[in-house]
Amino acid sequence: MPIVISKEKTDTGLLQSVKEISGVDVAGCLQCKKCTNGCPVTALVKVHPSEIIRRLQLNAGDSILNSDLVWMCASCETCFSRCPMQIDMASVMDALRIISVKKNAAKQKGNVPLFNRWFLKTINMFGRTYDLGMIAAYKVGTSSYFQDTDKFPMMLQKRKIALFPSFKADKKYVKRILKKKR
Repeated sequence: MPIVISKEKTDTGLLQSVKEISGVDVAGCLQCKKCTNGCPVTALVKVHPSEIIRRLQLNAGDSILNSDLVWMCASCETCFSRCPMQIDMASVMDALRIISVKKNAAKQKGNVPLFNRWFLKTINMFGRTYDLGMIAAYKVGTSSYFQDTDKFPMMLQKRKIALFPSFKADKKYVKRILKKKR
């Protein structure tokens, strides 16, 4: 699928901002598309990881921030493990999310931002994720109280989810990391 870029003059501000925030130089990308071929969310998005990198390389402007992949990226780092140039795409996506929020660009439709917010709040509160608390807050936020509740007993039985949060994590250390990333 060809990448279409408008002929309007763009500045290098987005590329520079991504590089400053993520510490990743995308200039080394060979466009081998191993990142796209390994990405678990490629089937769900219109714009693929290799296209995001190429658009950054070509200074395609802020249209990248409207990409669905910016919010759908799972940050699983499969792309990073497959990349022969070791380009950390998850860090690039994090940078694009930060820039997108700062510029009030289009946000992902659906509940991805809500899920991310509660995920980070539980980490901030307990020093690590507390699945049951995060799920409960997410369910209240989406008003989908009884959706997927049939899976809960099995997850509990197989110890995939805990009833109570773990208090073993060093909360001060985690809060310092989260504060530094903001």
